[in-house]
Amino acid sequence: MDIKSSKIFQRYGWDLLLGSIAAFYVFMVPYTKVEESFNVQAMHDMLYHRHHLDKYDHLEFPGVVPRTFIGAFLVSILSSPVTSVVNLLHLPKLYGLITVRLVLGCIVLSTLHFLRNQVRRKFGGQVEAFFVILTAFQFHMLFYCTRPLPNILALGLVNLAYGFWLRGNFPATLKYLIFATIIFRCDMLLLLGPIGLELLLTRKITVWEALKCCISTALFCIGLTVMVDTVMWRRLVWPEFEVFWFNSVMNRSSEWGRYAFHWYFTSALPRSLLAAYPLLLIGMFLDRRILLYIIPVFSFVLLYSKLPHKELRFIICSIPIFNLAAAIAASRIYNNRKKSLWKWLYLVMLGSLLVSLGFSIIMFMASYENYPAGYALKALHKMGHHTNTSKDQWVHIDSFSAMNGISRFCENNLSWRYSKEEGIAIEELGNRNFTYLLNEHPNVPGFKCLFAVSGFSRAHLHMGLPPFLLLKEPKVFIHGNLRNLDIMHMQWPGCKTTRD
Repeated sequence: MDIKSSKIFQRYGWDLLLGSIAAFYVFMVPYTKVEESFNVQAMHDMLYHRHHLDKYDHLEFPGVVPRTFIGAFLVSILSSPVTSVVNLLHLPKLYGLITVRLVLGCIVLSTLHFLRNQVRRKFGGQVEAFFVILTAFQFHMLFYCTRPLPNILALGLVNLAYGFWLRGNFPATLKYLIFATIIFRCDMLLLLGPIGLELLLTRKITVWEALKCCISTALFCIGLTVMVDTVMWRRLVWPEFEVFWFNSVMNRSSEWGRYAFHWYFTSALPRSLLAAYPLLLIGMFLDRRILLYIIPVFSFVLLYSKLPHKELRFIICSIPIFNLAAAIAASRIYNNRKKSLWKWLYLVMLGSLLVSLGFSIIMFMASYENYPAGYALKALHKMGHHTNTSKDQWVHIDSFSAMNGISRFCENNLSWRYSKEEGIAIEELGNRNFTYLLNEHPNVPGFKCLFAVSGFSRAHLHMGLPPFLLLKEPKVFIHGNLRNLDIMHMQWPGCKTTRD
């Protein structure tokens, strides 16, 4: 390989590797969960309903707290050329979902590319290489980078902030963190605070510079989100302020589950970092330069640990800096691998990378089985298409199904109607004129269970190969109306209610 080819690979080869893995996850697991529903439905409505706000999903199903439309606007605009072709060719709308997710992944990975450039500039190309390898061997970062969560939209801005932090452009660092905090995730304040304090204490920025930068950026961001979201929500609203009030002041987020204070350090970070977790601890001792970056990010996770409700996605913004510390350790171990003590560390590191790859494969397999409602609706479209009825086929989707794989991108425009009406008692469903039900209940009065779709239940430790078994059980049941003779005369797989 000549010098020019080497530089081209160094510039784009790592992007191709990370992008290929992220795209693989998109094509293999295209469906989305309830946490992603707002941005997914918003992107769908912008692409398919455009200026007809009355048809937008959020007006009928507003959710617990409002969210901003700014991220959905950006992704929809960039996706619109491809989705227009999808519509012209009359392809399923699921291709539109794949498109918006790929576009979002390109945005996030492009910000990671900028961060990697600064890593190479400050720590060298070998550290950058290990940074990419560790990221590729982990599951969560590349799986989540295409998922339209507010956390992921914020992650793109945080990656830029980290890049400017390494570059020495500290006002830009604060600006991007403020943008992420005010527009997408108010909890980024817990990251902005420690980083801003570290910049002040080390005199990398003066108090006056910080105030001037923060106030002007904050006023711009507040004005932007209020202007856009007031129009979309049809009321005066600053979404992230309402989220902050709901989660932090009222502490209502704990209604969705509680974990112990140490959960991020004993469960979330070990699962997301894998081999990088012990390596980052070594990196902190081998290169003291990284401490200035690790301490504020560690403080972010520590402060977040005080909130009872915990999810891995809440701290996903910490992973790039932790991976950087781990990459420094991996590079140092690799360079000293011929020395006696370091040789053993090198072998342990190689073994841990293989273990990381194995765990990532297991987590992917579990995630693949974790969207049963999406697979159920796809199968219903395929089988229900063969019925002889000339009327529209009306499908009711219960709350469980709507949260586990179904979005408006999954709907079929041809002779199908859908209802997500909530609060209907199971006994009342038979009095409605629904053709099919997607339901979490195996038995519904007035309907026959046509088939069931299983989903991931739990991982079981197995003494042998493979060491883990992924157990599934029926999660979503598809029912047909007993009054519809066309459906009753068809051959259906039937329902299985036992665990696989």
